[in-house]
Amino acid sequence: MKLLNKSYLRAKQIQLIIFDVDGVLTDGGLYFSDDGQEFKRFNSLDGLGIKILKDNGVEPAVITARNSTTVEHRMKNLGITHFYQGQEDKVIAFNDLLDKLNLKADQVAYVGDDVIDLPVMTKVGLPIAVANAHELVKEKSCIVTEKSGGHGAVREACDFILKAQDKFDKAMRPYLGH
Repeated sequence: MKLLNKSYLRAKQIQLIIFDVDGVLTDGGLYFSDDGQEFKRFNSLDGLGIKILKDNGVEPAVITARNSTTVEHRMKNLGITHFYQGQEDKVIAFNDLLDKLNLKADQVAYVGDDVIDLPVMTKVGLPIAVANAHELVKEKSCIVTEKSGGHGAVREACDFILKAQDKFDKAMRPYLGH
């Protein structure tokens, strides 16, 4: 994970983490069957990371430009209640989240991969780019993950925030038999 100065300090303040879908929660590929049905590949490590982060006081949210019933099913499965689809202007959903959750922008992390994410990423306290993100997104981020979108990048971001907030060891205890 490539970190800029103060990333760790910024992560201590995070109370909300927002994820893009295509290229972040998925590998960015768009898979269609012959009859037009869409398929997406999600990473189970990412999913558990989101659940653990939520269980430790950081609320997850999703803002995506596309509409997909597949994504709706995955968000329901993960227990993500703050879910915005069809958001060409992601700042509108971002501002709605700040109002609903009574948060300031510096209490928010955003994980993105492409230029459509930049209007929100440039407003949050902790912008995070996945390894396979567009170069401009990487330049504007405080953190660039080692893993690519859909291949563990989200888990990497979740673990980083837990560690920065001194919650990681406690969060892992149930899995270590302690």
